[in-house]
Order: sequence, then structure tokens, then C-alpha cells
Amino acid sequence: MAADSSPRNTKRVTITDVARHAGVSTAAVSKVMRNAYGVSPAMQERVRAAMAELEYRPHAAARGMRGRTYTIGVLLDNVRNAFFADILDGIREELADSEYTVLIGAAGFGAEEQARTTRAMVDRQMDGLILIAPATPRSEVLSTAAETPTVVIGHHDASDAHDSVTDADDLGAGLVVDHLVGLGHRDIALVSAAGSRTGRWQRPPEIALADGYLNAMERHGLAGRARVHHAAYSDDGGHAAGLTLLTGDERPTAILTGADIAALGVYRAAADLGLSIPGDVSLVGYNNTAIASLAPVQLTSVDQAGHTMGAAAARMLIERVEGRRDRAMRTTMTPRLVVRRSTAAPRAR
Repeated sequence: MAADSSPRNTKRVTITDVARHAGVSTAAVSKVMRNAYGVSPAMQERVRAAMAELEYRPHAAARGMRGRTYTIGVLLDNVRNAFFADILDGIREELADSEYTVLIGAAGFGAEEQARTTRAMVDRQMDGLILIAPATPRSEVLSTAAETPTVVIGHHDASDAHDSVTDADDLGAGLVVDHLVGLGHRDIALVSAAGSRTGRWQRPPEIALADGYLNAMERHGLAGRARVHHAAYSDDGGHAAGLTLLTGDERPTAILTGADIAALGVYRAAADLGLSIPGDVSLVGYNNTAIASLAPVQLTSVDQAGHTMGAAAARMLIERVEGRRDRAMRTTMTPRLVVRRSTAAPRAR
């Protein structure tokens, strides 16, 4: 049998085709696509069914010419940080039933790299940006937010230019110190990211965390024993910090890290040195990522509701993008301590 040589219809389906198929006006289809107010559930279902049957895919460039591309840019510094996966899951689920597509910019830790990635997102006419603890100078973030709706996750600096989603990091650090002191620890060290003075952020999460740790140590009469060791929030950063702290003359009996991924590096350093957790040193992470609950790890960690943070950021951003709100908002998560097997009473020396 000869192959069918009849030409296939490769013409792109248009909004007019969708309207004709659904038996409604093109204006009605447009309203459904924009999630506009006043569209009945029946109309939503009718139009979306037609879009699905026709395999209609909106043209991003054409949308940009009309003033919206239905794309959201998310900036992060490290794809290996499992906490960012929790945030991204929250963003994705919040936008799952919308027309918006999430595009990720993994820019690394450098301020210039992050600034370049952010500018590229703006140049590509993304409708809004979610910046996760940006190292980009605050002045540049404010300038970007004046042009493109923006939500900043992590930094505690309030602004009228952008929305913010934060964790009460100082409270979280206090919960950890209280827990460790209650177990009998007195020599408690903090491993925290150094941050950047050139960024002009007054209250990045690492500063809030360190403040909470120092205040809690002082509250327990342990200010003289407080130690803050700066390291990148990565496995390698935590490993280097662990080697330094655990081979020093004054070895701490407990270590708090500002991220679970750094805690895993400390865990690896302890193993390299033949030390056990929690027998020789108690260890606490921050973020309560999925890896913290794995049976071989069982890491005590502070849960700052990453999924909820991401969902809140996406919801706030779309409100701005779609003009439902023109004033900046700030949402703060309340941390909770999840105690597992990586913390115990200190061994007598």
C-alpha cells in the first residue's frame, strides 16, 4: 500500500480557532487566558476544553507584544541546595492551574553573575521575578522591581518596591540554641554564610540567623563561648567548616549550620576525622529538607516551610502582575524545630 502523501495541516491554532470551537467570542477566550475576573466556571471549563482538544499553545512572542508573556523567572544561586527544590515545588504547584510558565536561572553565588541573569530575564519580558536570597546589590534589585513585579525570598529588608517572603531566622536560631542548651551543651558553634557587604542588604537571612544565635547564647549566659564560622551553603563549604571546627583546640560539642546542605558537609568532615554524630558532636541543620529525614542521616533541623514560602511568593507575584494589588506585602514564616537523632547530650570529656 502506498504511503499517504496528502499534505498535513501544519497551520498553528489561533485564538480565533479556539473561540469558534468553543462557540464563544475571542474576547471570552482572552479573558479565560488572562484569568480575568467575571468569567464563570462554566465558561472557563468550556474554553479550556476547546484549547485542550485543539492542542492550542499561546505564542509567547505575540503575548509579549500584547504586554504579557506568561513567564515567571526564578533566580537561585545553587541547584544542589535541596531547600530551593522545596521552594520551587511551592511555586510550581501554586501556578499549576494558571497559564504561567516558570523559568529558572541558576546563576551561582557571584553578585555579577546573578545581576546578569536577572537582566536577561527582564530583557526577555518575563512578567515577574522571584529572587531567592539574591547576592545582587540591593540598589539593582530595587531598580529591577520598579520595572518588573518582583518578590524577594529570604532577605528581611522591607521595601515599597517589591514583595518579600521571609523566615523568622532569628527565632529559628534561638530554638536551636534552647534545644542544645537543654541537652547540656555549652560550646555551640554556628556555621553561616558570610554574605556580602557590597550588596548593601542590611538584613540578609544569614545576618538574622547570626543575630538570633548570638542573642540566644547571651540569654543563656554563653556569650563568651559563641563562635560564628563563615562558609558557603554547600556540601564543600560545610565540609571545610567542619574540618576547621572539629580539629581546633576548642572543639565545639554542637554545631548549627544555616542550611541542611552545609550540615551534610560537616557530617562528612566528622566521618573523615573518625568522630561520630551525635556521640562526639551534635549537629543541627536549617531548612528541614527531605534529606534530613533519611534513615542514615536523621538530622535535627529547623523547618521554615519552603513549600509554603514558594507558594506564597508565587501568589503574591501574580497579584502584582495582574494588577490586583499595587502595594508591597511582606509574609513571614514561623520556624519550628524538628528533633531527630543528630542531637544528644554531650559526652563527658
